[in-house]
Amino acid sequence: METTHEVFNQPAPMADYNLFETNRPLRDALKFNAPQLQVAPLQELGVTIGSAEMQTHARLANIHTPELHTHDRFGRRIDEVEFHPSYHVLMSAAVGAGLHGTPWAGTSASPHVMRAAGFMLFTELEPSMLCPISMSYAVTPALRSNAAVYADWGPKLTSLWYDPALKSFKDKPGVTMGMGMTEKQGGSDVRANTTQAVRDGSDAWGERYAITGHKWFFSAPMCDAFLVLAQAPAGLSCFFLPRVLPDGTRNAIHIQRLKDKLGNKANASSEVEFHGASAWLVGEEGRGIPQILEMGTMTRLDCALGTSGLMRQALSIAINHASQRNAFGKPLIEQPLMKNVLADLALESEASTALAIRLARAFDHPGDEHERLMARLLTPVAKFWICKRGSHFAQEAMECLGGNGYVEEGGEGIMARVYREMPLNSIWEGAGNIMALDLLRGLRKGDAVVALTKELAPARGQHAALDRLADALPARIEAMASEVEARRLAQDVALAVQASLLAQTAPPAVVGAFCASRLGGDWGNAFGTLGAGTDFDSIIRRASPL
Repeated sequence: METTHEVFNQPAPMADYNLFETNRPLRDALKFNAPQLQVAPLQELGVTIGSAEMQTHARLANIHTPELHTHDRFGRRIDEVEFHPSYHVLMSAAVGAGLHGTPWAGTSASPHVMRAAGFMLFTELEPSMLCPISMSYAVTPALRSNAAVYADWGPKLTSLWYDPALKSFKDKPGVTMGMGMTEKQGGSDVRANTTQAVRDGSDAWGERYAITGHKWFFSAPMCDAFLVLAQAPAGLSCFFLPRVLPDGTRNAIHIQRLKDKLGNKANASSEVEFHGASAWLVGEEGRGIPQILEMGTMTRLDCALGTSGLMRQALSIAINHASQRNAFGKPLIEQPLMKNVLADLALESEASTALAIRLARAFDHPGDEHERLMARLLTPVAKFWICKRGSHFAQEAMECLGGNGYVEEGGEGIMARVYREMPLNSIWEGAGNIMALDLLRGLRKGDAVVALTKELAPARGQHAALDRLADALPARIEAMASEVEARRLAQDVALAVQASLLAQTAPPAVVGAFCASRLGGDWGNAFGTLGAGTDFDSIIRRASPL
């Protein structure tokens, strides 16, 4: 060799491609759950977020992380978080695409499914800045319980304009909202909260309180307002707490520090203290937990959507790499073991997409009793199972790239970012045990067995393993008296619904391989252990982003 640095056998990164057009499983899930949906906006979004320009903004927003400024140079408290300009570009794009509060405006058919698909696609580009987007979407059901506040803030929560300035909501074309529940002494056990709320009069927004205390996790502290929990005389209650008060002065929210997290780098998560901060009661005193959980239900949907989007991105990167990288005399994607791994990942990704979009459909039909019950059951199930599979999925997809997947630069550096992001959705908004317990509570409300049986009925006869699981679930649900097996039940409900959905939306190669592996036992304890009779090529072709 006359040169010491000739570069070859390196795959071209994915850039300037349409994330929606190349995602066949997502498009089929949309046809099934919302057949009348006009997908032109998703086509446009797919082009935008698949561009090299937007990928650069995603990279910069993660490299140049948020910075906290507690005081100005004169010593006055300002409690401001400074973001890289790329963060604001991403926020503007997400808000402009209606990924926050627009479904509540009720201006289109299947608005929650439309928004869910867009949220999944955007997650492939950059997931962490979607935290305030998700909370702004989720807040409406809870915030409506204070009609006066909602009348002022609701229209701006559905606006397609993003304004990062810290000023009165009256002077902004659009707003964002967050929430604060957990404290140092209790994460999921919010009943242990010590933050106090003391009556401080009333005004046009209703009963006003002075809030004193802290929040240990307070995500997106530069949002315009938050729902928070605090102890009122009648017990733990939900309050609306704005950053800037109606008179234009700043509320007494002191940001102590920003969290140094494993991933989720572009998003600012903080610890805060309230020093007599003004807040307004939302709902009834003493009913704070069920009130704020109306918001939590929607953010749990987004955890399932987000993880599904991350799975799709990780799979796409792995297939792209394996299609162009040669090893042992031929492309990686032609190697039998690599085919097994990629096909197995493709099954997991498509099943997660199918379940997440199905859950979103339930929120488009709140007046339908079956859909209401499925929303109650599938929210914890999807959040538990999809998010629980995420980290294992990301590790296996990263391994498809070898050492290239473990670095933090270039196109394939996205994989490292995906890997660091994956555990988040499983932990936030209720970890696995909380979701399993929530499923048990949901099974006690309404006729859950009848609803689940109805949900699985269209796929009966498609695969013997699915029929066996569907036959066994009603008795297991009726007999479930102990919490100790709740996680297993959540897993099996998720698998049954995923298999049923695939039987109605996916080709036989996908359905057969999924049921044989996940339900029939023809599977090992790691990805890439599908049976030899699997139609690997058909499954990989369907999943390919190329």
